[in-house]
Amino acid sequence: MELKLANPLVFFDLETTGVNISKDRIVEISILKVYPNGKEESKTRRINPEVPIPPEATQIHGITDEDVKDCPTFKAIAKSLAAQIEGCDLAGFNSNRFDIPLLAEEFLRAGVDIDLNKRKLVDVQTIFHKMEQRTLSAAYKFYCDRDLDHAHSAESDTKATYEVLKAQLDKYPELQNDIKYIAEFSSFTNNVDFAGRMIYNEKGEEVINFGKYKGRLVKDVLSFDPSYYSWVMNGDFTLNTKKMLTEIRLRAARGK
Repeated sequence: MELKLANPLVFFDLETTGVNISKDRIVEISILKVYPNGKEESKTRRINPEVPIPPEATQIHGITDEDVKDCPTFKAIAKSLAAQIEGCDLAGFNSNRFDIPLLAEEFLRAGVDIDLNKRKLVDVQTIFHKMEQRTLSAAYKFYCDRDLDHAHSAESDTKATYEVLKAQLDKYPELQNDIKYIAEFSSFTNNVDFAGRMIYNEKGEEVINFGKYKGRLVKDVLSFDPSYYSWVMNGDFTLNTKKMLTEIRLRAARGK
């Protein structure tokens, strides 16, 4: 089934130095941009992460320090990448939990102001897990009846994710061919920040989602425990989490 799109939909996959959202870096990004008229554009870039690539990461994606030593840094491509995905919704496999948060961190480190919170975010893995509970290779075999060659290659994983989403729409009539619906269906939580340290409650209010203040309104915590803000800002939290907490704090200070 072909996708019904109001906006271009960008499927993307990252290969990275590790799985720590606040510390690790991108070494490869592959993008498949699908337009409402069905036109497709793809591009894969390798990126110098400016830190050593751990051997355990290389074992997964096969990319070494030597492979990326002459590649551009993320900061060097950040503006062009932001322009490429401007006005687009985003899709990936495990993207809401990993790829989106890490991409947001890289943009913030590069000083590029791009608000990914306003995009519709489709996580094909979440749809798969809600329906079948497996991995991307298994999903590709299950839905497309093909073996996934070169798994953990960003380009192969990106194309496979696109094919799986289309096959999911064919297989499950209850899935509406509408990106807003699919984005909502593929979301486990209503996150305020990509890392899920804060979420929206049923009233649309921001609440803490971890630690001793879990379930408390963020604005209330900032009011009765002013040191909480400094603790987060100086702690090992993602830049996106710190940015969203700061926005809530400033809004509270304005009485909004």
